[in-house]
Order: sequence, then structure tokens, then C-alpha cells
Amino acid sequence: MNKAFREVNVNEAPPIPYAVVSNDRLKLLMERTGTGEAVTSRELAAKSGVAHGTIGALMSGTQRLVPEDKAKAIAAVLGIDLLVLFIPMERSGRSFIPVQPQKEAV
Repeated sequence: MNKAFREVNVNEAPPIPYAVVSNDRLKLLMERTGTGEAVTSRELAAKSGVAHGTIGALMSGTQRLVPEDKAKAIAAVLGIDLLVLFIPMERSGRSFIPVQPQKEAV
């Protein structure tokens, strides 16, 4: 039997990407972080562990989505809550839509 396939845990949800609310908001938050200090794109990249090119693309608006771990790292460096800058997204067909809150069963 061919063992070229890999087992998939169907209970494990794929990671949710996060979209930047606004590239202007990102720039504003970089000018005044949670500590009151400014951070450059290179400093943000180095401190968050996110590629400088990704930070630049988020700032220019040419990229909107990043994985959750990168979104959390950027928010931590900026000293803000994750949802101040990012919106969790989910895939619907070929487009991304904001994640809808789950309703609790009654």
C-alpha cells in the first residue's frame, strides 16, 4: 500500500488568517505604540519576527492577510489588542469574509 498520503485530523480547524483593518491605522499605531514610542517598519519586523517585506506590504495595502501568529506578534509589538488592528477571516469559496460569531446552542 502506498504511504504517500498523510493523516489529517478532521477535528483540527485550519488556521484563520487575519486581515488588517486599515493600512492607515497600522501606520498610525506605528507612530504611537502602546508605550507611546514610535516604531519603524524595520523595527516592527525585527521585534515581531515578521519579514520586513510583509510589513511594507501591509503598510502600502498591497497585502491584507497574515496568519494568526504573525498578526498576534505585530499586535504585541505595537502594544495593542489584536482586534484593534486585525479582523479574523474565514474562507468562503475563493474569497475571504469576516468570521461570524458562533451562536451558542440553547
